[in-house]
Amino acid sequence: MNALTRIALAASIALGGVAAQTTASAAPAASAAAIASPFVAADDGTPLYVKDWGPADGQVVVFSHGWPLNADSWESQMQFLAERGYRVIAHDRRGHGRSGQPWAGNTMDQYADDLDAVLRAKGVKRATLVGFSTGGGEVARYIGRHGTARVAKLVLVSAVTPIMGSTPTHPEGVPTAVFDSLRKASLDNRAQLYKDIASGPFFGFNRPGAQPSAGLVDSFYVQGMQAGAKATYDSIEAFFHSDFRDDLKKVDVPTLVIHGTDDQIVPIDVTGRATARLVKGARLIEYAGGPHGITDTHKDRLNQDLLDFIRQ
Repeated sequence: MNALTRIALAASIALGGVAAQTTASAAPAASAAAIASPFVAADDGTPLYVKDWGPADGQVVVFSHGWPLNADSWESQMQFLAERGYRVIAHDRRGHGRSGQPWAGNTMDQYADDLDAVLRAKGVKRATLVGFSTGGGEVARYIGRHGTARVAKLVLVSAVTPIMGSTPTHPEGVPTAVFDSLRKASLDNRAQLYKDIASGPFFGFNRPGAQPSAGLVDSFYVQGMQAGAKATYDSIEAFFHSDFRDDLKKVDVPTLVIHGTDDQIVPIDVTGRATARLVKGARLIEYAGGPHGITDTHKDRLNQDLLDFIRQ
């Protein structure tokens, strides 16, 4: 074999190697294109961002977040349960977090229908629904509109049910002046509103002897500012004045109500305790001195209470 032949052979081998590498490198690109999207489409086409953690065959727990937050607000509970074999799902409500920000549809009925779209897309059949604050209203309205065929159990944490605000048929609710001030603050300077809520009543940092956490305040603020101005403004009406009494009457699954006794945002007397009386067989757990944001301030206790209830 002369020198010219050897060079030609070497070139042929080299080119063959390049072709093989090119073919091999194309395979990951093809598989990457098949990666599942983190979004589910609502019935009107709005993209809803969804977290789906834990083993695919695990018992399902679905979380609905509060205002003006997103699915990240449930990360402590989701990680805790996923590490124990549960499949945990949480979506960013329309107008919030990483979901789309449509101009319309920021109502409890639409929130409930969006949750239904998530459950259908994820193939959920028998889940424990867990709703915090506004999310408590969302899961209650879901049952009111869609029933309990996909629901095994219900947990309401610091929930706005049965009615948060004062109405002619519910005069004992939170005064309308609070609603008006929230809406005005949202228009005037919602960034400051979120700072004030988080550094004050939400986590109980305005109470004597409290030890404020800058991290929790920042987390609340960042999540709030990810949401759309129109969505968060409209949502105040949705969580403040929606009447969930008829929805709660349709609950026919085991129900746990958890509420802090020092909730300055959603007072326990007109919400948690009233809800427990309305839902047949519901169990109420009161966290003595607990603020509204017990998913963070009392996360260890809440995680264990959720686990115990789900296992029952």
